[in-house]
Amino acid sequence: MFDKDKWIEIIQVILRNPFRAILSGIGITWGIFMLIITISSANGLENGAKTNMANRAANSMFLWTQQTSMAYNGFKEGRGFNLNNSDVEYLRDNVSTVKLVSPRIQLGGYNGSNNVTRGVNTGAFNIYGDTPDYITIEPNDVYKGRYINDFDIEEGRKVCVIGRRVYNVLFPDEEDPIGEYIRINGVNFMVIGVYRSYRKGEDAEEATQSIFTPISTFQKAFHFGDYVGWLSILIDDEVSAAIASEDVVAALKSRKGVHPDDPRAFGFWTMAEEVEQLDTLFSGIRLVAFVFGGLVFIAGVVGIINIMLITVKERTKEIGVRRSLGATPGSIIQQIISETVFLTLLAGLVGLIFGVGIVELLAYALKDAEDAMFLNPYIKFNTISSALVIMIIMGVIAGLLPALRAISIKPVDAIRTE
Repeated sequence: MFDKDKWIEIIQVILRNPFRAILSGIGITWGIFMLIITISSANGLENGAKTNMANRAANSMFLWTQQTSMAYNGFKEGRGFNLNNSDVEYLRDNVSTVKLVSPRIQLGGYNGSNNVTRGVNTGAFNIYGDTPDYITIEPNDVYKGRYINDFDIEEGRKVCVIGRRVYNVLFPDEEDPIGEYIRINGVNFMVIGVYRSYRKGEDAEEATQSIFTPISTFQKAFHFGDYVGWLSILIDDEVSAAIASEDVVAALKSRKGVHPDDPRAFGFWTMAEEVEQLDTLFSGIRLVAFVFGGLVFIAGVVGIINIMLITVKERTKEIGVRRSLGATPGSIIQQIISETVFLTLLAGLVGLIFGVGIVELLAYALKDAEDAMFLNPYIKFNTISSALVIMIIMGVIAGLLPALRAISIKPVDAIRTE
């Protein structure tokens, strides 16, 4: 039941020395504020990182060859080898845990750029040989024309899909690029589509500095034979990335004469592993935030305990009079703990309001930001609820020691105190 007189007395006790009350609550206010800010910031960084990864399918895998680290079947250690078109067909026919296998090749090797011209306009861009399946594994928005299709592959058509950055450089007058030709390493390709990335900021700019061509055309035009640079793979939805990656690597080891236990012959990574590592990283950041915020909070509680001990000492005579008039030890303990809980909760709520307010202002300021490295900071409601519960519990603990100190003094001795 709500006792109006009790709460009036609690407020009067706090207002009797407001400066002391403010100083005692600063630690708790700051601890809750920092807890909210750090956790929200970690969530904002995680949102930004995952947004930049969102243009790849969650069940995707990327694999390439490296040098062997073990001798096997007459082959020496340190042997280099490549993937080719037949390996792609082999995986499609023999590994049931994958849905799509899309071979890729890049002109100039990984991160290599090449001069591309159209009339007097020129630029250095990434040139890829791809299949129609690749856009399923790493989606892009083809907003003009179309993407590569199966007929382009079968007929070896000299066509290409260009990124928006490529379009801006080679077509500065914003004319329609569809059906126009660009020149890549002396070979003419007809533009059939323009794409833009689902990423944001600088990552989106980088992602649209590429040109996609049919892999069959690429291999012939640039004299790569049946060579494949690496594989982009879509794993079956019902299969874990770990199991599928083991199946793929085991199949290729058998086909390429690589020792079954060789750990270095193939390099690969899966999007599921990247997401898992990201979750682990930001869980660690949130844990650190809890620990340091909790330490600051505990320091604030210790400050409140000290203040309440001083307050109890100042009110020793008052407590003695109450005890003489029939107040039970339980009622004294309840009164002091109520004061402590109220002060702790009030200080915590101030930090909570300021923290959530700053987070909301930051989220509003960044809602139209191009750079997705930090995006939509937030804090979950259950985290706030947990913080409130912890504040109440710590308030009770903080009031327990001063309350026990108050009832440990005999009423007669308390009344005589000057």
